[in-house]
Amino acid sequence: MPAAALRVVVLISGHGSNLQIFIDGQNSGHLPIDIQAVISNRADAYGLVRAERAGIEYEILTQRDFADREHYDRALRDRVAHYRAELVIMAGFMRILTPVFVCAYEGRLINIHPSLLPALRGLHTHERVLQAGLSEHGCSVHYVTPELDAGPVIVQARVPVQQGDRVESLQQRVQRQEYRIYPLAVRWIAEGRIELRDGAVWYQGRRQDQPPVVTADDDLDRL
Repeated sequence: MPAAALRVVVLISGHGSNLQIFIDGQNSGHLPIDIQAVISNRADAYGLVRAERAGIEYEILTQRDFADREHYDRALRDRVAHYRAELVIMAGFMRILTPVFVCAYEGRLINIHPSLLPALRGLHTHERVLQAGLSEHGCSVHYVTPELDAGPVIVQARVPVQQGDRVESLQQRVQRQEYRIYPLAVRWIAEGRIELRDGAVWYQGRRQDQPPVVTADDDLDRL
């Protein structure tokens, strides 16, 4: 296992609730990470307040200062490199990144998506689940690749759709599982258990052809 805490940069766009989970995990010692910086593409992101309160350096990098997406992503790539990040965590970063950034951090860039990938890539997943009358929903932590929401999945959580569910109630239950499995995946990476190799996730030296799936009843501290 790594002797030192993993150097992390977190990318945000909004409220930063997942960011807070990582800050709390770092401060409690539960997550062996060292958040070097938080970078937001929005100046009004509340997650910047969370970073400031935690004494974490933060930056604002907005699209209007750049000619196009590729110029933005080059600048973002260079700022992340400045912090010598070993892992980049997308925590509600509402931008589709170009290969300029994604390929520079291949195997070191992760995201969480509110569906059981590969199902329901893209936006509005809660609405789409209800419209389709599905009985199950969930979330997936995955490595980011140039193709949207198509990277290898590290871990998933399943959430049953309940009778009478609305978008808000379903979203809340999925989000509770996001707060559980995202730090779990980061802990596995920080402990050296997980890596991306040859386009697949490897867990403790074995290729993971299917991601582990957890439920609300599972004790994640034992995983």
